[in-house]
Amino acid sequence: MRTWLPLPLATALPLAFSLPAAASSSAWFQSEGGQVRLVTSGAPDQKGRIQGALEIVLKPGWKTYWRDPGDSGVPPQLDAAASTNIAGADLAFPAPQHHDDGYGQWAGYDRSVSLPVAFTLADPKQKATIDADIFLGMCETICIPVQTRLALDPAADPDNAEDAKTVKAALAALPAAATTGFGATILPGDHETLVVEAHLPGDPASADLFVAGADDYMFGAPERQDRDGRVVFSVPILDRPTTTPTGEGLHYTLTGPDGAVAGFLPYP
Repeated sequence: MRTWLPLPLATALPLAFSLPAAASSSAWFQSEGGQVRLVTSGAPDQKGRIQGALEIVLKPGWKTYWRDPGDSGVPPQLDAAASTNIAGADLAFPAPQHHDDGYGQWAGYDRSVSLPVAFTLADPKQKATIDADIFLGMCETICIPVQTRLALDPAADPDNAEDAKTVKAALAALPAAATTGFGATILPGDHETLVVEAHLPGDPASADLFVAGADDYMFGAPERQDRDGRVVFSVPILDRPTTTPTGEGLHYTLTGPDGAVAGFLPYP
């Protein structure tokens, strides 16, 4: 298992409280492995959402995690319950990479990354302020939990061009929606294995699959197999619910030479 620095011993990582900035972005929170902040594009869109981004700037040699990093990592988490007029906040993730650090295989980023976040307004006609608890992991030879509280007022500077540019770039880096020509389908498997066929344009040699555990499912690292010209991944099912959930399905991201797509797989 990867070694984690206990939070009370991480002298550079107290729970920080940032007062609302006079802009549509928060102050930076400095950590041993880098820095984080929240940025918004200011005014809400037609669906009553304020688009934003959680910026994670990593120092050289440091890494952070995807939405499902594996059995020894911490996915980035954002809790906006203390905000005013915010009904929900949803993080999105660009395509990650698989890493093997000697402790195990996990999915994440070895570079700075911006995670788009959509803040849904409870009442689109009313003012909103964002007060969000952030928790994520940064890893070098050890992993450090980064815990802070970031606050901002999106209406304070809604026409900030640099903030809007940051959010736009974060959204543009997300995987496209999966299609029949570039996506994944489930093949017959067994109780302990999720078998997924990848469909993608171009040379399939660089294809990689990431499946996120949810609704009491837990998965191991996908193992690639080439079957008569088809690209197939066997994904160990480490844990599963006693009954099949009724949700949207299992989130997956598929990467290839032409970029990345994301979609949902039926529950096995």
